[in-house]
Amino acid sequence: MSPPFRAEHLGSLLRPADLLAKRTAITEHKANPEELPPVENAAIEFIVKKQTELGFRSITDGEYGRHMFWGTFFPNLNGMTEIYHPPIGIFRAYAPDVAAFIESVQIPGESVVCTGKISHTGESTYVGQVKHLQSLVPEDRWGEIKLTVAAPSWYHLRYMEGQAYPKDVYVNDKEYFADIAKAYQVELDILYKAGLRNVQFDDPNLVCESIMHFLPPDFCSEKMLKGWEEDKTNITSADDMFDAYIQLYNDCLSKAPADMHFGVHLCRGNFVGSRHFSEGSYDRIATKLFQSLNVHTYYLEYDTPRAGGFEPLAYLPKNKYVILGVVTSKFPKLEDKEEMKHRVYEAAEIIAKGNGETKEDALGRMGVSPQCGFASHEAGNSIDMQGMEDKLRLIREIADEIWSGEA
Repeated sequence: MSPPFRAEHLGSLLRPADLLAKRTAITEHKANPEELPPVENAAIEFIVKKQTELGFRSITDGEYGRHMFWGTFFPNLNGMTEIYHPPIGIFRAYAPDVAAFIESVQIPGESVVCTGKISHTGESTYVGQVKHLQSLVPEDRWGEIKLTVAAPSWYHLRYMEGQAYPKDVYVNDKEYFADIAKAYQVELDILYKAGLRNVQFDDPNLVCESIMHFLPPDFCSEKMLKGWEEDKTNITSADDMFDAYIQLYNDCLSKAPADMHFGVHLCRGNFVGSRHFSEGSYDRIATKLFQSLNVHTYYLEYDTPRAGGFEPLAYLPKNKYVILGVVTSKFPKLEDKEEMKHRVYEAAEIIAKGNGETKEDALGRMGVSPQCGFASHEAGNSIDMQGMEDKLRLIREIADEIWSGEA
């Protein structure tokens, strides 16, 4: 079978208590780092088995080896440097993820900045994760393993103009993006040769980058637009920046083999304590988002009104898929199954009308999922293990009742 599947989840899953405790002990110098791998591996083996038991095909390691969802790609590139306790002045305070830190009286504990010409080292920090997962599932399911990776624009949008890279290294964004794209091309080639066929980009900022320019004032667009307009260092409009990010994605994927599946997860943030970063619909970006971005599948947040209605899905082309995140991962209360099925059928009607096809044809390019991961930050959302399992089981049941007999 090939991704996407009717029942999906978005990668990150709640960490077990013993794994969190061991990580804390190591951070506090109360345990040795070499004590971590056995605990981590046991946790991954458990969560892989749990996903299989619940009927999910796109298996992940729960992101158990990560502190935050964006992983280890950027810190390990030549020319990129991880910094700790960075000065707040380098950040766009109105960028969604940064604003969330500031509002919780924090600053990002670490970040990654460009300090020289960017290039791939030739060694992937993700291959080990993929190989471990391959050891836990039958070989005929290796193509279903899903790896989540950071958005290529992640360490660009959050920085003030002139802070993402030194001007004596890159003259402009175009040069910087060109090397970022080359690094992703190398990474994807390495992962493909290791047997990976299923990649999900996590991008909570792409929606905000677009809606901040187009939509009427709301939580995200009001703050973002006001901040962008007041920031006199900006030399690019939000509209042009969105176009540049779309092109950056396409350049990253331009050399990938045809049988490598790419999806992009667009949400509005998933911070500690189940808070989101932003609000706003997909309406005004639908054409560019669905028709210009060269991915196969869109994993979209649709669990609350902050995402808007399904109307933008009318622009989804016939050759692309959408996974509707109608079940929240943030809180334990279970959604009504019949209501969720109704919402899926409602979305299918809109897709069908937009493409001049039947509802059944539209349903053939759809699936369901949580709106986001359960633990984008290792501390996790305001839900416990049983609550997470109940949510995943509900998603599987919704999928089974809409697409009977399909994975």
